[in-house]
Formats: sequence, C-alpha cells, structure tokens
Amino acid sequence: MTDQVIDVTDLRRVYGGGFEAVRGISFSVGRGELFALLGTNGAGKTSTVELLEGLAAPAAGRVRVLGHDPYTERAAVRPRIGVMLQEGGFPAELTVAETARMWAGCTSGARPVAEALEIVGIAKRSGVRVKQLSGGEKRRLDLAMALLGRPEVLFLDEPTTGLDAEGRRETWELVRQLRDNGTTVLLTTHYLEEAEELAERLAILHEGRIAAEGRVADVVAAQPSHISFELPDGYFVGDLPPLAELGVSGHETVGRRVQLRTDELQRAATGLLLWARDARVELGSLDVRTATLEEAFLRIAKEAQDGTDEGPAGRRTEKEMAV
Repeated sequence: MTDQVIDVTDLRRVYGGGFEAVRGISFSVGRGELFALLGTNGAGKTSTVELLEGLAAPAAGRVRVLGHDPYTERAAVRPRIGVMLQEGGFPAELTVAETARMWAGCTSGARPVAEALEIVGIAKRSGVRVKQLSGGEKRRLDLAMALLGRPEVLFLDEPTTGLDAEGRRETWELVRQLRDNGTTVLLTTHYLEEAEELAERLAILHEGRIAAEGRVADVVAAQPSHISFELPDGYFVGDLPPLAELGVSGHETVGRRVQLRTDELQRAATGLLLWARDARVELGSLDVRTATLEEAFLRIAKEAQDGTDEGPAGRRTEKEMAV
C-alpha cells in the first residue's frame, strides 16, 4: 500500500499489574480506505484504537497516523482526525445546537454547526436538550461532533448502536459518502453485517493478537458454503450421490433436514440438483448460500481460542486466508 494513513508495527499495550491487552499487532490502512477492527469482548479493540487516537503511549512498537506519532506529536494529528466514541457524554441540559457550538469552539477549522447537524439528519432537533434525545439521536449527535473538523481520518466506535434499521442504513450511506470523498475510516463494531457492508479490509483480534486479516471477501471466501434442504419420507443421506464426489467436505442431519458444507458451491449444488431431477425427488426448503462474515468471525474466534490457527501467534495472513 503506497499511501498508508495508519501504520501499526508490532504494537503492544500493557496495563498496571502486567496485563498485556495488545500483544504485538501490525496492520496498515490506506488513504480513503474503510478498515474494520473486529474482535470478541476483551480482544483489545478499544486498547488499540486509543493508541491510534493518541490517548495513550504504547508499551512497545510503532504507530503512525498521517505520518506522525499520535501521542508525542498530538498537536499535528488531532486537528486532522475525528473521533466518535461509544458515548459522547455531552451535558444533558444543553440543546443540540448549544452542544455543537461548544464543540466547534474546541475544533480547528470547524464547519458550520448547522451543516454538521444537517449531514447527520438532526438539524430539526437543534433546539432539543440532549437529555431529551433518543438513543439513536444521541449517536447522530456523536457523529456530527466527529465530523465538525472535516477529518481526514475518522475513528468510528460502534457508530450505529441504538439506531433502528432505517437509521443504521442511513448512517452506512453517510459513511460510504465520506469514504468516497477521501476520508479514511477505521471502524469498530459488534454488528458484523455492518462490517461486511462497509469495510474493504479488516482485522479480527483475539486476546490482543490478530487472528485473521485481509480483504473482507477473502476472509469470508475462506469459510465453507452451505446447502441445506429436507429429504422426503423414505429417503436418507445415504441415498444421495457420494458426497465427496460432489465436493462436500462435511454434513449434518437433524431429522429430515440435511446441511452440506462445501468449498465448491457450484459443483455441489449442480450435482445435488441433477440427482434430484433424475430421481424425481423434491428437496424441501432448499437453501444455497455462501458463508457470511458472521460465520467466518465465529469460526476464526473459535480456532483462535482452541489454538488451532496457522502461523506464529495464531495469525493468518491475507495470502493464507485467500487460499
């Protein structure tokens, strides 16, 4: 990647008592890229992001944001980044407009308050006190404050928590527009659908280490696809063509319901349907689908927990994930 806006090398963070929350991770994010940092609770996501934002110094390793150390050169980095925390903690008695004006007064080159509120869709609520906002509206206000300084790099921590389905989709579209206009975005989220919708690349953390990283499509494609269906009475799995010849790597049955796992979805689906046609068998509730990021995440987390990942420290590279 020729234009790295975020560059992390062997980053470590240790808390009092010797607890190592981040254990030597490395990754980079290019200009205009949307990168997702995922992980189970306690995996080290927040500890990592705080180092990127310059809120603490690493115990070891190197981090650069826009070419600067965000902790020792904070004055050079802070005006160029926007941060949306999980909760803004704004004064409850201030109105939305008053909160935004207060925040703008602390922001270099702030855009007009009305513009920031309009971008996130809460301009009509400008006269409402913060304590009267819904949870979703508070998240929109958090995002508006992060966008006041026209950031080159935007850190989004659980940006759609509390939003309904429509609000979540609207926020996704806004984030895409920011990315398309050149803003680099680092996203942390527990909504794996959100990461799959928005991110180009990702890293999955587990116990302070990177368990998997790479393009989202490659990480998902490394997981098996599924074909599920119900066999009619009188038919059993043994009546199917030899599963290995269909490219099926494994299967489960629950009553009449069968689920096949395969890395060759088209071959397996074609062979199964041809058999059903020739045998005049109707496969009930047929469902053919590729893996999702959620499935990939759960499997990778389990493998990391079991210590079965390949490579030192259980880390898979982008190349390995694509194989």
